[in-house]
Amino acid sequence: MHTRSFKALAKPYIVTRGKGFRLRRRPTKAPHAAHDAKKFLKKGVKALSAMQEKLYAQDRWGVLLIFQAMDAAGKDSAIEHVMSGVDPTGCQVYSFKAPSSEELDHDFLWRTSKSVPERGRIGIFNRSYYEETLIVRVHPEILAHQKLPAKLITKRIWQERFEDINAFERYLARQGFLILKFFLHVSRKEQRNRFLARLDRPEKNWKFALGDLAERSCWNAYMQAYDEAIRQTATPHAPWVIVPADDKKYARAVVAATIIDAMSRLKLTFPEVDAKQRAELRRARRILEAEGRR
Repeated sequence: MHTRSFKALAKPYIVTRGKGFRLRRRPTKAPHAAHDAKKFLKKGVKALSAMQEKLYAQDRWGVLLIFQAMDAAGKDSAIEHVMSGVDPTGCQVYSFKAPSSEELDHDFLWRTSKSVPERGRIGIFNRSYYEETLIVRVHPEILAHQKLPAKLITKRIWQERFEDINAFERYLARQGFLILKFFLHVSRKEQRNRFLARLDRPEKNWKFALGDLAERSCWNAYMQAYDEAIRQTATPHAPWVIVPADDKKYARAVVAATIIDAMSRLKLTFPEVDAKQRAELRRARRILEAEGRR
């Protein structure tokens, strides 16, 4: 499949400039003329596997994929399916929950910055430092437990965090890291259906907690927080991808297409062998062939 096909699928959902962005204008449903998402994803997984092999061998670029969403939007399954063909040695996945006491003794970027992938690898953040402008903004009482000096908790704290995030992402981009930020945009109605499905299926019960309903009751506040976060931090070097997530198969295809389209622009290649290495390879061949004649 040509990379143009991946670009065509991804392009409508990429946000490189946040000015004027409004989440309510973005679809949660797949278009009527959607691709055969399952077949497309299968080809995407194969293409991504080939790119990851070159990324690892070249050892120059790093890739950071950030996944944000409301509960039950399909982050885990998207990561699982899209990365299913990638060599595990070249991929790192980190899930960020409530900060530990050790993490609270550091700046808010500390726990994620130390988990940035090495060059040659794909790093995945299942939630990220953006939680500090989302759940903490929706529940500002959390700030009281973050050990910040009181005089630093001002009306500008959210703007300051956006400034810090932008500076951090700009720094990473300048150091050779491709950054893609995915917001899996699920509708409130679809979230309800998925919650009910978790209650109906015993093997999914463990994924549901009563606290999920408490967060659901803050839906509008979260949408406003995401609106602001995307407006403030969508840039050409660290774009947001607003993925319609009511159809999980289509969402996975969009995620895969976006990653492949972006990685194709890195012009990844296998390292070239110089004259000395070629001579060593010829010598190795002679030794092995001679061994076979004994």
